[in-house]
Amino acid sequence: MRRTRSSITGLIARLTAGGMVAAGLVAGAVGAAAAATPAVTPATLLLQPAGAVAPVGFDTVHTRFGFELRTRWGQRVHGTFPRHDGALHTLPDGRLQVRIVLATGAVEVEESERYTALARGERFFDAGHHPFIEFVSEPHTAELAHDGGRLRGRLTMHGTSRMEAFTVLPATCSRPGVDCDVVVHGTVSRGDYGLDGWRVALADTVRFDMRVRLQGDTP
Repeated sequence: MRRTRSSITGLIARLTAGGMVAAGLVAGAVGAAAAATPAVTPATLLLQPAGAVAPVGFDTVHTRFGFELRTRWGQRVHGTFPRHDGALHTLPDGRLQVRIVLATGAVEVEESERYTALARGERFFDAGHHPFIEFVSEPHTAELAHDGGRLRGRLTMHGTSRMEAFTVLPATCSRPGVDCDVVVHGTVSRGDYGLDGWRVALADTVRFDMRVRLQGDTP
């Protein structure tokens, strides 16, 4: 496993609108990885609250999701999630909520086919049994994407759901998610999610990095 980067930030302020990601998620998130990742859409993404504004999807060309692990000897191992989907929802009360789905069967570890296979395998993300990682944020105001701050939400990975907090970086433009990336990052304990492979070689912390752009031209 080698290098990678990413984050999730100001995305949230404009990236959430009040419903759930549509069924097109599976086609986008799984795509060519269908053989490795079963075409299963997380049930939560099929719900659309009454009176909700249509969600704004991610610009898949510019949006990036990645992770970083460290070995016990300080080496950094980077990976990416090239198959993903998600949306920014506007809730009836005007607050925003972001939903993200990552396809574990398409995970890639840079410069290593062997570590890519290991990352997708039973001792790590276990794509055969857990084809998706899903994050659903708590409702928040649009200022979060502009000013930066703490983004809390429920992360579901490897069959376990937990509340986690990620950091949204202050925006570098007036329309984060449209004219610049919404950058988010944060760390979780892989032990909390049963990702217990290679404990002798790898530290417990997994860092997630996300850069998100929205479809269209709606700030």
